[in-house]
Amino acid sequence: MASGSTSPETAVVLGAGYAGLRVAHEIRRRSRRSIPVVLVDRSPVHVLRTELYEVGALADARRTDRRFTLPLEELVRKDGIEYRQGTVAGIDLDGGTVDLGTASLPYRSLAICLGNVAAFYGVAGAEEHTYQVYRYSGAVRLAAAMRELEANSPTLPGARRPRVLVIGGGSTGTEVAAEIATADWPGIAGPLARPPEVVLVCGALPFLAGLPVGLVGHARRLLYDAGVVLHEGINVRSIAPGRATLDDGSELPFDVAVWAAGIQAPDVIRRLPGPHGRGGRLKVTEHLELVDRPGVFGVGDVVEFEDPTTHMVVPSTAQAALAEAPVAAANLVARWNGEPMRPFRYRERGVVVALGVGRAAGKLSRVTVWGSPAHLLKTLVQREYASATARGRPPTGL
Repeated sequence: MASGSTSPETAVVLGAGYAGLRVAHEIRRRSRRSIPVVLVDRSPVHVLRTELYEVGALADARRTDRRFTLPLEELVRKDGIEYRQGTVAGIDLDGGTVDLGTASLPYRSLAICLGNVAAFYGVAGAEEHTYQVYRYSGAVRLAAAMRELEANSPTLPGARRPRVLVIGGGSTGTEVAAEIATADWPGIAGPLARPPEVVLVCGALPFLAGLPVGLVGHARRLLYDAGVVLHEGINVRSIAPGRATLDDGSELPFDVAVWAAGIQAPDVIRRLPGPHGRGGRLKVTEHLELVDRPGVFGVGDVVEFEDPTTHMVVPSTAQAALAEAPVAAANLVARWNGEPMRPFRYRERGVVVALGVGRAAGKLSRVTVWGSPAHLLKTLVQREYASATARGRPPTGL
């Protein structure tokens, strides 16, 4: 394996998602550009992952990639960050190197921000026979499948509508189901396209578990209005082409199935030594530093952090990742300079769940909002993030 040319006196950031990109910029800013930063990602673009549920927009032939992605080279150049495209094959925490397959990248400090992957929980056929929206490439494949399904759906009198099965009753599954149910498929796939029948299989956990009761109630109502059928209280046992079998033996036929039942840490993270939490996530200290690994930090979906004041696990959301990133970067710089670090404390600013074209439900402080106002709020937050990121400024919002 060839050795990279990067100096060991470098801060390496793995992953250029919401957490990684913010960490890289914050290290440069907080160190007054004195700490060299290398940002590693397998993709040349920063993906706006919170918008990947917009299947209709992705399926529209008029869309452009700039609607969902931002070129990394453009985002990091002005701040003096070196971008290196590559896939992380391994991390040697003892030796202080990252294996990129064709090169070994040394580091003095490391920020691990590699995000998550779909968790299939041993459900036979789930990975092979479903689509996922956790990655841009997966969301694009789902959009293409939906466009083809709608373009070729039978139009004879009495013919059934195409059926889409969405598995997972959390925010991701809910947003995908609502978007598919309300998208303008005749405008996207042709005038003969018909609205699909959408079934949301929530599983044994309660629908939108963990979210405020008022928000959940409004979400149910908006999904009902959109024509989405909720199937609650039972898990999927297996999936075969065109058919999902539930734990009670009953079957649900489908034309397209989407897996949104959960996430876990990538294999390269699960293999690392040290304590891990649910889904193989890395456990970190209150400074977001790996346990007994000075100078190595974990940020975003890849970590499990229990807030010592509330004893609640910080959720795997873009909002949480963006809150963790500046604290992790500040502590990386402090560790580098031998200065005191500060603890991370999480305060959720609110939550908004998209529920189809032009509709959403959310909770801000003690106020529940829904319908068009909630959708406008979510859209403004997403656009503000994309705009701030493109300008190289710290984003705000939910």
